[in-house]
Amino acid sequence: MIGFVLRRLVQAIPTLFAVVTVSFFLIRLAPGGPFDLERPLPPAAMANLARVYGLDQPLPVQYLRYLGALLTGDFGPSFSFRDLTVGDLFARGLPVSMTLGAFALALALVLGIGLGALAAFHRGAMVDRLVGLTAGLTLAVPTFVVAPLLQIVFGLTLRWLPVGSWENGTPANLVLPVITLALPQVGALARLTRASLGEVLAAQPIRTQRAMGLPPHRIARHALRGALLPVVAILGPTAAALLTGSVVVETIFGLPGIGRYFVDGALNRDYTLVMGTVVLVALFVIALNLVADLLSALLDPRLRAAR
Repeated sequence: MIGFVLRRLVQAIPTLFAVVTVSFFLIRLAPGGPFDLERPLPPAAMANLARVYGLDQPLPVQYLRYLGALLTGDFGPSFSFRDLTVGDLFARGLPVSMTLGAFALALALVLGIGLGALAAFHRGAMVDRLVGLTAGLTLAVPTFVVAPLLQIVFGLTLRWLPVGSWENGTPANLVLPVITLALPQVGALARLTRASLGEVLAAQPIRTQRAMGLPPHRIARHALRGALLPVVAILGPTAAALLTGSVVVETIFGLPGIGRYFVDGALNRDYTLVMGTVVLVALFVIALNLVADLLSALLDPRLRAAR
């Protein structure tokens, strides 16, 4: 298993290098620059800013300098948030996004797997149809529609919960953003769990266990263990997307996470901030995919033997 982990980490290096390279040159193809304003700065001031931030150097030189800084963990200074580095912004925003994403992931796993299992064990019944309808609605309605509806109903009409702001992550301020962020994943996990568990329940080993008279709870435990493999397989990118925050959710609810910083960086052509966010998300995807592979190996002895 240790060898498998080391091989995956070595394989991640060229992937991360490709992400950094493509992102670095792609963002610089966008029109405009980090210091373009409605009222243009004097040429001397523009030249001085370019010199200070190293933008006066040829693009290959800028790229090599950025790679060198990145190897030391330095994401560089922010162009739009003066006197702050990208690392400073991440130190502020990442705890917010990770808190929001962790609760959303937990909620999505509990509800998604639970509803999917309920539908699979009652295939064709009214419960199955209701779960399918609910999953379809959560996937079809976008978050920028769900969030305002929740704010209107629970914030403005019933006045049960605040409609926005962070307030140091108090539970009341987390409820609506977490639900909004988790709902699409609930639908996806419910559908996947229902389909996977349905195949496992129809397989020969489960039919044999039923014929042998095993208790239903033992049959369900064995079936769920095999059915969770596809769910674990998509857990990596799903968790990375949730833990790094949602641009739409953080913007609507006014949360100071890295999603909002990414939007500000993209609008202001803040090269280092956008690059830092891309690298951070790539690292999360790589790490969480590795965790998902390890969980798959724990659930399936055949994968452990192969590795």
